[in-house]
Amino acid sequence: MTDPTYHAPDFRQQRSVGIVGIAVASLFASGLWFGIDLLMSPLPGMDSLGARMLLTLKCCCVAVLFCLVTGIETVAHERLTSPAFDPLAGFETRRLRVNQRYLQNTVEQIIVFAAALFGLAAYCPDGSSMRAVVATTVVWIVARGAFWLGYHRSAALRGLGAPGMAVSMIVLLYVTSRFGREIAGTVGAIVPVVAFFAIEVVLFWGTRPVKAD
Repeated sequence: MTDPTYHAPDFRQQRSVGIVGIAVASLFASGLWFGIDLLMSPLPGMDSLGARMLLTLKCCCVAVLFCLVTGIETVAHERLTSPAFDPLAGFETRRLRVNQRYLQNTVEQIIVFAAALFGLAAYCPDGSSMRAVVATTVVWIVARGAFWLGYHRSAALRGLGAPGMAVSMIVLLYVTSRFGREIAGTVGAIVPVVAFFAIEVVLFWGTRPVKAD
């Protein structure tokens, strides 16, 4: 049973709102990331790789608690107090559908985030550079919250969470470039980045809407 009173707004209007939301959120996320990276005190005891990996694991635990566990709990609570208790009954509210999509999206993104974070920590040699790991974690958690709250307002406003995926992707590109440099010098650093953006171009081109004849 779905909510019959909900009507989706025009696609172009949604897209315009979403683009503005992404731009505003990106500015805020950039300021937050650089603010933490520049103003936070250097983290002590980060000279060994093991210590850096342990801190990164702790950051991942915080992200899982506040982003993934809260999503699981929200869906579970609504199922417990509504006819959705039986998942096969077909009862759904818009709120439940949004929460389920948030949960699925978070499961997908937390894998990307964790891989990026551990890779970043591997290239942070000391407590000063490890501030980037903390900054990335904070931005990702805030972005997940913005995505969730925005999605409940409208589909377009889920774009407020875009900086979360963006920061994970940027960190992965950095890690991959550093790894490529270790293997093949400057060429090894450049080729993976160029290849990734080439794939992105192909994806944008290949997923364009097909016009009906």
